[in-house]
Order: sequence, then structure tokens, then C-alpha cells
Amino acid sequence: MAGKNGLEGKDSGLFVREATGLVREWSIFDAFVYAFFSVNLITLGLYIFSFAPYIPDGHLVTAIIVSTIFIVFLVIVYAMLISILPRAGGDYVLQTRILGGALSYVLPFTGWVFILWLWVPLYGNMLSWNVFTPLFTLLAGMTGNQGLLGVAFWFNGVHGLFVSALLVCVLASIVISLGMKGYARVQKFCFYLGMAGLLTVFILLLANDNATFVERFNAFSAGIGAGGNVYTDIIASSSEAGYDPIAWNNLALLASLPLIPMVVFFNLWPNWGATLYGEVRGASEFRRNFLGMFLGLVVTAVLAVILLALIARTIGWDFYLASNFAFYEGFSGFPVFPFPGLLAAMLTDNPILQLWVIVSLSGWFFGWMGTVFLSSTRVLFAASFDRMLPEWVSNLNPKTRSPYNALMLMTIPAIAVSFLFYYVPGFDVLTLNATVVIAICFLGTAVAAIVLPYRKPDLYNASPVARYKVLGLPAITICGIILAGFLLFNIVLWFMDPVYGVHDPYSAVFMLVLYSLAFVIYFTYLSRNKKLGIDVKKTFDEIPVE
Repeated sequence: MAGKNGLEGKDSGLFVREATGLVREWSIFDAFVYAFFSVNLITLGLYIFSFAPYIPDGHLVTAIIVSTIFIVFLVIVYAMLISILPRAGGDYVLQTRILGGALSYVLPFTGWVFILWLWVPLYGNMLSWNVFTPLFTLLAGMTGNQGLLGVAFWFNGVHGLFVSALLVCVLASIVISLGMKGYARVQKFCFYLGMAGLLTVFILLLANDNATFVERFNAFSAGIGAGGNVYTDIIASSSEAGYDPIAWNNLALLASLPLIPMVVFFNLWPNWGATLYGEVRGASEFRRNFLGMFLGLVVTAVLAVILLALIARTIGWDFYLASNFAFYEGFSGFPVFPFPGLLAAMLTDNPILQLWVIVSLSGWFFGWMGTVFLSSTRVLFAASFDRMLPEWVSNLNPKTRSPYNALMLMTIPAIAVSFLFYYVPGFDVLTLNATVVIAICFLGTAVAAIVLPYRKPDLYNASPVARYKVLGLPAITICGIILAGFLLFNIVLWFMDPVYGVHDPYSAVFMLVLYSLAFVIYFTYLSRNKKLGIDVKKTFDEIPVE
């Protein structure tokens, strides 16, 4: 095993077996696609963009560009750290090997295990809002069958959302159980399908003008029973409610900064695959790691700006913002979430093309769906391999090399959490700080990057990353400081301003309970290993053999 000196040594008995058994089956392109779907324009992006009216002076394009620039430093930090420690486990391995101690276990465990259970209802909402609801609404408009519109409404209700969350658990588990090679095939198919769908949306928006959209939107609304001049009514009713949308040409730099803590809900995750780099070929090369995550981030940002520009041109910027505001405030004349894919599909009378838009855009959801569990299974696997969880958690399927027990530990509790979320009043409020906890986990890794050259000089100096300097200082330290500052900026605003939807004392207490539970697990296995004669500090000083 690789110890402090970076050399391979004999099995010390610190781990459950001599090698992880994981296989490097992913290419850098596979890692790029995973990062691209993690920073997901159609699911997370369009969802969080819809809340922009609640920061009326901020401009989405400005917030996307500025946040992307800062998140590039996150990409640099993780790409460097992965090239030094290219093992399954991501933040868990990076923090335990560099920082050590209880906190280096607790932050990743809470952020990647407990919190991802809480994210399943969000994925369920996205399945409903991005796939089922627009699909059945479109079918209702095409056929005039109000029963189909009732199905769309059902998927927006408690039972429909819970069913969607269950489908996420089942489908994600099936895809992940295929192993990394099988998962790569699925996400590639979804990538090409989703990109074809987005290109179709671009073409539809380019080939039509605002007057055409207004006419077709009103006609479609009438076809599903909304009636009237719904387009104008939505803008007027929002104005009467006091909402004044920011003009498209007003990029407002300073006024847009408060919008960043909202936007990062969608683009903070290009490093989501960091836990998987023990299974990516060439992961010890910084430039390859950087390129995969960087392109996942920047390509998505470019596509987001293009899509918003086309929405402003054809759908109308005032209408786009006002329709989302009216939907959340409950006075919209349009009965379902104004999903831009559905709005774009209205620009053609061809029923096959209309269905193609919704079905092809669903590739963005189904390609993203597995991220809810896949990364987390590797954190569980790594902790188990360190003997800091039951050893059976690190068992692998001999054919697919998938940690099936770790997957079970994600799926079963997530189903229970989804039931509580939808059927127990008030439980949903407890989950509001879920994003904050993941950002705090990333902050722990930023600190690890800052101190690495000084805390683990042998490990750092033995790596090719050591040659990158800024004014004579380690580049990884400088980038880590910038990343930490950016994360703290968002964390402070999340806690200070209730507009972000995470400012809730009950949720904060619930997150502290989860942290406490992670501490209990850590000290339980610390004590157990001590009785077995295993020094966890020595375990954290070693790097597992693949």
C-alpha cells in the first residue's frame, strides 16, 4: 500500500482486503458526460432558474457567468487532488488522507450518504415536472382529452410525486447495478438523446418569433381549458402582484451577486464524479481530470446562456420570468409548471415533433438520475474498505464490480425518506439545508487542498501537481483559498437570507442531528478497530491498492 512516502508496500491488515477490486472502466469522456449531467441544465438548471423572480434585480446570465468563473477553481482543486489520490471515495479519501480525524470522516459521510437520501424527493419532483407533467399536458392539448390533463395534475400531487421518487430509486438502482461499463453506455445514450432534444428546442425557438409563440401558447392553453389571452394575463397579473422583471439587456453585475447562491444549486456539481475516479482511466493525470470536469461545467454554462437568450427572443423574457412567478404564487392562468421544453413544443403543429421534444429532453433526466446514488456508493465503499463501516458494505458483484450492498444502503433508506417527505407534514422543511451540507463537505476538501503542501509535503512533492505555482506559492493552495472563499460566500448568504429557501432553524437542527449520527458511527468504528488492534490514524495514512 502507498504510505506517507508514496511507495507501495505490503498489506498491513488495515483494510478489508489487499486491493479494492474496482476496475478502471471509464474513459475521460465518460467522466465528462457524468460531470455534464451532474451540472444539469434541463433538470436542475431550469428548476432553479424558475425561482429567479424572487431576486428581481438579479440577472440569470450574469449570475451563471460569474459563478462559473469561480467554480472553475473548484474544478482545478478537485482535478489536482484526484491526480494525487486517484481512488474511489472522493471527498472521503481526500479529507481522511490529508486532514485525518473525525471531521474528515463526518463531513463526507453526512454530505454524500445522509444528504443524498434527502435528495431523492427532489429527483422525484424533476421526473414529474420535466417528464410526466409536460408529456401528459402535451397529450391533453393534442387530443383535447381532459383526462390526460388530470394525469398531469396527479403527477403534481402527493401520490404522483411519491411514485416518481420510487421510480427514481428503482431505475437508478437498476442502472447502477450494471456496473461502470453498463452505466457508461446508458449515460452516453441519454447524452446524445438529450443533446438532440436541446438542439431541436434551439431550432424551434430560432425558427419562430414572439408573435407566433403568443398565438400558439394561447391556442394551446385554450385547448386544455385555460382559455382567454393567457400570455398577456400572466404578465399583467404578475405586475399587479408587484413583480417587475429585470430587463433582458440589464446584466446588473452587483445586483446579480445575490442570485449566485441560487444558481449554484445547478452548477456547483462538476466534481460530482470525484468519488468515481478510482474507476477512471488516466485519473492520475491532472490535465485529463481538469478537462473532463471543466468541459462539463463550461459547456453547460454556454448552453444555458444560449437557451436563455432564445427564450428571451421567442418566448419573451418578461413572460418567462412572470410565468414562473405566477406559478409559484398560485395565480397563473396556465395550469402546470411552465417547463420551457413544453413551451417550445407548442411552436410546431406536428404531433410527432411535439412528442419528440419532450421524450428527447427526458434524456437529460434519465442520464442524470443515477447520480443520486452512484457517487455515494463509492463513499460507503471507501469507508467500509477502511474498516470504518461493516465489511460487507465493500462487497462487489464479481461480474459488474458494483458494490451492491452499498447501493442497497442508499436505496432502502431513500425510499423511507421519500415516504416521510411526502406524507409526514413538516418533514419536507427539515430537508431544506441539504444543499448547504454538501457545500460544507466541499469546503472541507478546499481546506485539505490549502494545507496539503504543508501537512503532507512528501505526498505533494511526489506528485506532478507540485510544479504548478502562483507567485512562488503552491497553485493548489491558492485555488483552494479562492474556492473556500466562494463557498463561504454562498453559505453565509444561505443562512442570512430566507429567500434561498434554506433558512430554517428546524432544518438546521435536523442537519446537526445527522452530523451527530455520523460522529457516533465514526467513534463506534474507531473503538471497534482499537479493540482489534487497528490504528485508524495509520489507516488514514495509507492509500488503498486498487
